[in-house]
Amino acid sequence: MNKGKAEEDDYWHSSKYSAFTFDDDDYDFTKLKESQRAVNSIRGLVEDDCEDDEDVEKVSWSGEPVGSILWGVKETASSLRTSGDTQNHGFPKIQHNPPLPRQSSGYSLSSLFKGKVSASAQSSLPDTSMRVYAPELRKPRSEYKDYDSDWNSEETIRRISHNSNVITAVLIFLKRTLSKAILFRELAEREVALRHFIHLLKETGEQRILVELLKKLGRMEDMALLQYKEHISIKDENQRKDFLKTCLSLPFSPDDSTHVQDHYMLLERQIIIEANDKRTDTEIFKKHPRKASILNMPIITTLYYSCFYHYGESEGTFSSPANIRKTFRISEKQYFLTALGARAKLKQWSDVDRLCNTTNWLGYTKKKSPIGFQRVVEILHKNGAPLQVLQDYMSLVDNTEVRVSLAQKFKCHDIVINTYKELKDRQQLIVYQSKLERGSPEYQVIDELIHSLNIRWKN
Repeated sequence: MNKGKAEEDDYWHSSKYSAFTFDDDDYDFTKLKESQRAVNSIRGLVEDDCEDDEDVEKVSWSGEPVGSILWGVKETASSLRTSGDTQNHGFPKIQHNPPLPRQSSGYSLSSLFKGKVSASAQSSLPDTSMRVYAPELRKPRSEYKDYDSDWNSEETIRRISHNSNVITAVLIFLKRTLSKAILFRELAEREVALRHFIHLLKETGEQRILVELLKKLGRMEDMALLQYKEHISIKDENQRKDFLKTCLSLPFSPDDSTHVQDHYMLLERQIIIEANDKRTDTEIFKKHPRKASILNMPIITTLYYSCFYHYGESEGTFSSPANIRKTFRISEKQYFLTALGARAKLKQWSDVDRLCNTTNWLGYTKKKSPIGFQRVVEILHKNGAPLQVLQDYMSLVDNTEVRVSLAQKFKCHDIVINTYKELKDRQQLIVYQSKLERGSPEYQVIDELIHSLNIRWKN
């Protein structure tokens, strides 16, 4: 027996087929591939003509040789089947082939690896539909292009530390287990983790902790803006106004401080206007009932409301357009555009004229528009201005091509005719006349002009 053991040891040490190890290098993988091909070429069990009775392998309880590939496959399938019967994991059931008949003799690994098939083994092959395969072998690490070939614990930690889900999970754990002082101190030295933690607090709505963190980090302006944003959740207008008043002392940047100051003053003014207009019964409110409250509206909406309902009030009142313009530093162009839209909506054309009139230092009055008269004409037409009002402002458009285009678009025939007359363009008049209804007043005017001998035409 000792002799047989020694010969067996010599066999394993001298065989070119080394035993399977978990060292997943390319060399071992190549060898295992050869073994797999050898086993897959056998359709049934392979017997080894063992001349030495002492060259016997251990046998498992199922009768298969321990360590053989066949035994490993069947044991794996058996364990999967058992676990599948006892625990429902939701996997589809696998139709298993009938079990192979047990063989009384053992099977050496050498015959399997070398692919030898004896006559007795061939005669004992089961049905051809029965196929036995070697288990799938793992790919070599060189084929995994996305991973390094020599990972260690430090490398693994480095890689997962850039995963946002991992970072968030760690931060949640640290938030529960560490004091704020220690947590804030550690986060201050880790910019990536800090950004994730701030985002986490915003998502979970933990404003108080976020304010403390920003204050600890010395980010005072961010802390102030975060506290200021809390006004959005306050529904009552007077409580919101009081909250905004407390925000005035926060360390904002100069621009943000001005914004918060304007917000507070605007809401304070809106509360006063809203209270007064609810009680009023003047003609304008009867003819044009309010569709919504002025509270919490933007500054331009508030100005439009003032120009619509309170136009002409003295500058000393909170609801006066002039007062709002001065208090909130509204530009001339923005004020003109807002007031023009409000007065045109009410079809107050005399107010439109006064809005456009300017007087120079000599006392002469002329019309001026900071937004251009083309835009004025478009706004007036949109609000249903009479033809004469449109033509008065259309004649003030400097660019002749734009003026003619607007006149043709809005059917201001006199503007088109007078422009072509000034340009002494007889051909354009003839073309335009062909588009008019024969016998119409405009058609007759053009007919008289093109036959006039008092005009020196260019064409």
